[in-house]
Amino acid sequence: MPDQSHALNAERTSLLDSLRRRAVADLEHCETSAALTRWTSQYLGRQDGEVNAILRGMKDIPGPERKAVGQAANELKGELEALASARRTVIVTRELAAQLARETIDVTLPGRDLPLGGLHPITRTIRDICDIFSAMGFQVIEGPEVETDYYNFQALNIPADHPARDMQDTFWVDPGQILLRTQTSPNQIRIMEQTSPPVRAVVPGKVYRNEAIDATHEAMFHQIEGLLIDEVTTMRDLRGCVERFAREIFSEQTKVRFRPSYFPFTEPSAEVDVTCIVCKGSGCRVCKQSGWVEIGGSGMVHPQVLRNVHYDPAVYRGFAFGIGVERIAMMRYGINEIRLFSQNDLRFLNQF
Repeated sequence: MPDQSHALNAERTSLLDSLRRRAVADLEHCETSAALTRWTSQYLGRQDGEVNAILRGMKDIPGPERKAVGQAANELKGELEALASARRTVIVTRELAAQLARETIDVTLPGRDLPLGGLHPITRTIRDICDIFSAMGFQVIEGPEVETDYYNFQALNIPADHPARDMQDTFWVDPGQILLRTQTSPNQIRIMEQTSPPVRAVVPGKVYRNEAIDATHEAMFHQIEGLLIDEVTTMRDLRGCVERFAREIFSEQTKVRFRPSYFPFTEPSAEVDVTCIVCKGSGCRVCKQSGWVEIGGSGMVHPQVLRNVHYDPAVYRGFAFGIGVERIAMMRYGINEIRLFSQNDLRFLNQF
């Protein structure tokens, strides 16, 4: 039996030496991190590694030889782990050097400029309009887009059964109570409730109407409301203010036309037209072949509206106007389709 035990020990020792030589030879051929990972799995893996397979087979070795074989297997495992660690250092260093060589940055090169954004043509037009009226002494004030029926209609001399409501088919949040404003005129009431005369203000903002959409109409558009209240104010002041604005926003050659109209909150009332900038008055799709484009409505503030905010109409008079921003922008930039403003098409917007 001693001779047989000695033979078995010699066989196991030879097996471990063979495994060592094969593992070391394979390790020398590992040139990448991926190859080293595969080598580690083959020889030192917890489940399928060859060294751990020997250690798991220790239970089949007789007691006297188990200690010697286990010690030799553990020494082999420690040696291979040390060799793998050293090899990993070499591989990682080499790969890092190669990566740095590929990703070298020349800090002397000029930086790349980021593309700059620009103002939307509607935003630019609103700012230009407000600047013109600010130069005339008007304040720029904003108001809520979600309004009550009182401010949007009743306080502006449009009671619930008034046929003028049919001209402003709108979007209701709470039917009969809360709605998306159909005009910026509700801010006339809010401003006059909070301010004693004299009053000069313009109010830019979005408005909403259930419109039939075409080349010059949208369901959501922008408007600028103007209001002036003082002791001595006439229709002539209104015309002079609007004419000055039109010539500032377009050109000194721009002509202005007032057409009699009807608005419940002004009396007398007038539609404001200017010569079409797109066709220079010869007729086109934008002006519907008339040579004129309507830019808004205007008139002298109705006495009842003044009474609603506790202004004495025997002492104070004033005028109001509403200007459609999209139509101004269309004329300034030669655009014949209002829907282009809301499509977020960079091919269109990059021109401004």
